[in-house]
Amino acid sequence: MRIAVIGGGFMGMTLAYGLADRGHAVTVFERDAQLGGLATHHDYGSFVWDRFYHCILPSDTHLLGLLKDVGLSEQLRWRRTLTGFYVDERLHSVSSGLEFLRFPLVGPWGKLRLALTLLYCSRLSDWRPLEHITVEDWLIKMCGRTTYEKLWQPLLLAKLGENYRRVSAVFIWSYIKRLFMARDSSAKREHLGYVSGGYRAIFTRLENLVRQRGGDTRTGVTVKHVGPAADGGLVVDVDGEVIRFDKVVFTSPVSVLRAVASPEIAGVADEGATVEYLGVVCGVLVTRRPLVPYYVVNIADGRIPFTGVIGMSNLVAPAEELAGYHLTYLPKYVLSTDPFLKLPDSEVCRIFTDGLRGMFPTLPASEIHALHINRAFKVQPLQVLDYSRLVPQVTTHHPDFFVLNTAQFVNATLNNNEVARAVHEFLVQYRAQLEQPSVRSPRMLETTPAAAGS
Repeated sequence: MRIAVIGGGFMGMTLAYGLADRGHAVTVFERDAQLGGLATHHDYGSFVWDRFYHCILPSDTHLLGLLKDVGLSEQLRWRRTLTGFYVDERLHSVSSGLEFLRFPLVGPWGKLRLALTLLYCSRLSDWRPLEHITVEDWLIKMCGRTTYEKLWQPLLLAKLGENYRRVSAVFIWSYIKRLFMARDSSAKREHLGYVSGGYRAIFTRLENLVRQRGGDTRTGVTVKHVGPAADGGLVVDVDGEVIRFDKVVFTSPVSVLRAVASPEIAGVADEGATVEYLGVVCGVLVTRRPLVPYYVVNIADGRIPFTGVIGMSNLVAPAEELAGYHLTYLPKYVLSTDPFLKLPDSEVCRIFTDGLRGMFPTLPASEIHALHINRAFKVQPLQVLDYSRLVPQVTTHHPDFFVLNTAQFVNATLNNNEVARAVHEFLVQYRAQLEQPSVRSPRMLETTPAAAGS
């Protein structure tokens, strides 16, 4: 089958590989100049690495399975990582049980309740009741008001701003459940991984495998319209070039689907509520020495302008991957409509540099090699109360048109393991339909050939 995949992010390319591996002739259409979406790479001058921070957990079974399938298992690197906490102008390590017991912000009873909350989240499977309670009310109930105000509230403010007051408890449950799995159950230590070469190596391998199997990837192009073809299948208008395919799988956001898909092939129904998205402005600091000894530093200080400090070079080998430099991500999450996302890079650099001076007053300017600013407007939906009821319901009206995107992730954090899982389930569920010859839908039988071919 000739199959078009619209969207060349991690979902689109993983799907394209899966389809090509099953013998289909796949063409991927991506609007940006390079593949990858949120997992794409960036040229930092002396080296190339991911535009935004990513890591692999030992529990990421679907992602690890994909890496094995495409022959990248030998390029996996694992490392024990540390976690820090910044409060009262001090850095605290909370990387072991003993360090957690010594953590001064929370008393013994609060630490016990916190530990029980983490354990409860890691074992809870039915998330639906959590949709009906705010994250604030739930954390106060589980951990107590003192622990909430000293620990959780500053973190929620840093992550979501004032929007945290509208978010359901599913938000924090999904994060805790996934990150808890990074712990080695025997050693009680956190282990994380990455692929040598970063996500650029993964996308290069996926693209090569698609091409080896007769497929193609086209970047820097815009899909203008997708509609039914007169003789069955579908036509895709790509910058004015109309191409016929037997099947089309749409992986781009629902907002794009609304704009380009003919009503004859798909419809989007919602209850009138708008799904809000979080965006991110991410400073990427390149230094000659590591900024912190931790992979992640949680910040409980509203004066600091970024969400956290991600010491990527404490996970990734600097000499092998980063030309001997050290890489630190400084993300700030805001609503996708927030004016901060549109500030000039120079203004963001000034704001973030002031924040760095506040956290690290002894950091000499000579240690800073560069500060890059990357941004994304739609990282993940804001999981407000009863979010699953707000998710637009997509209905396909044509037997050769399929939709698979991350808008339907209602009970999980948006991460590449979940994407790999969703792609695997899609390929299993729709295998027979993807292999059936394209047919004229009932709606097309009522359409004149001239109109359908336009």
